[in-house]
Amino acid sequence: MDRLKHRDSGSKTALPKPIVAAKRRRQLYPFFFSMGPVALSICSVLLIGLMAVLYLTQVGQAVTANQQIQNYHDEQAVLQRQNQDLAAIIAQEQSPNYIAAKAHAMGLVPEDPKAVKVIVVKHLEQMLNSVQNNQNIQP
Repeated sequence: MDRLKHRDSGSKTALPKPIVAAKRRRQLYPFFFSMGPVALSICSVLLIGLMAVLYLTQVGQAVTANQQIQNYHDEQAVLQRQNQDLAAIIAQEQSPNYIAAKAHAMGLVPEDPKAVKVIVVKHLEQMLNSVQNNQNIQP
């Protein structure tokens, strides 16, 4: 029994500590819990409105970026078609038949291979090699 009395007297001194802890817990409650329902509703509406504005801004930026990407794809398709047309024109103009027809239209005629005079230039190969080496060196 002596022990129980000793415990009871110890528990009476321990009561103030939980009360202090409870007071501190009440002080640590977030701001929203101390607000009234009207103020909490107004804050909620403002936060939802802000989130809606941010969302719509992001959606607008995404739409703008998507339109730019679509414009770039259209421009790329046009450039690819132009490139194919130019490649076809170059292939046509490099054909021997086209070159011969243009030369004939300009008044040029083929020469007899037996009547052609060949001029031999000495050291031409050395000069060509030096020109090729210079072209390889330059960027």
